[in-house]
Amino acid sequence: MKSGVIGLGAMGHGMATNLHKAGHLHRAWNRSAEKARKLSADTGVTVSESIQSLATECELIVVCISRDADVLEVVEKIAAGARPGTIVADTSTVSSDTAVRAAQILKARGVEFLDCPVSGGVEGAKNGTLSMMVGGDAATLEKARPALSSMAANIVHIGPTGAGQACKAVNQIMCAGINQAVTEALAFGEAMKLDMDRVLEVVTKGAAGNWFLQHRGKTMLAGSFGVGFKVNLHHKDHGICVEMARKTPSTRIPVVEQTMADYEKLIAQGHGDEDISALYRLKRHG
Repeated sequence: MKSGVIGLGAMGHGMATNLHKAGHLHRAWNRSAEKARKLSADTGVTVSESIQSLATECELIVVCISRDADVLEVVEKIAAGARPGTIVADTSTVSSDTAVRAAQILKARGVEFLDCPVSGGVEGAKNGTLSMMVGGDAATLEKARPALSSMAANIVHIGPTGAGQACKAVNQIMCAGINQAVTEALAFGEAMKLDMDRVLEVVTKGAAGNWFLQHRGKTMLAGSFGVGFKVNLHHKDHGICVEMARKTPSTRIPVVEQTMADYEKLIAQGHGDEDISALYRLKRHG
């Protein structure tokens, strides 16, 4: 399936590379030309001059960008160039309302849409082991699945358009709680003067073991927060969760609200571009 990727940040570059390895990558585009040139050098893929030109040449268009307004802007440009029957798979994290609006814009041009945010971090994008939660038409997903499977090891159809993004909100709420618990617990362990290498060795293999502890435990203990999912972006995602929760008044997400407040402290201190494990900075120093 001739595929194009729009958005070549840390996640998009990894996904595009895996599409290339599977023989699907046909075109790419990025707002910053430097990132597009890097992907072209790595894969040999042709960089499109515009989103519209990419859309005219691809059967599947994978979008991986950061914010709701940007997604809708890109979708408008795709709609101007894509042929009927083209599939757009948006792996960005945006609101369910944005996903529904994107689908409406594209449907008017006969273009199919899947909201399919992903989880698994930069490592998952690089290794093709992401989990993908998909909203939209099940038959459309099956047409796109062979190409999407080169990027994600676990692809689950959640429900109609917007359901994928609602599921990603569930994921991000859990990540907030896990981040709070892991960073607080490790800071407690250090305060108890424990050998933290041994703590990690045993705890990661017990009932408290989890992805975040396994992949970020050693780096945060070493004071290294350079790789992974940025505080700024997780803060943005949590804002989406809060807005969605407000639409159902009985829903409360206090852990997310606390995490947003903590992230705002980190951002004010200049740590917004660090991995979310930088929350350890606050827990360790009180």
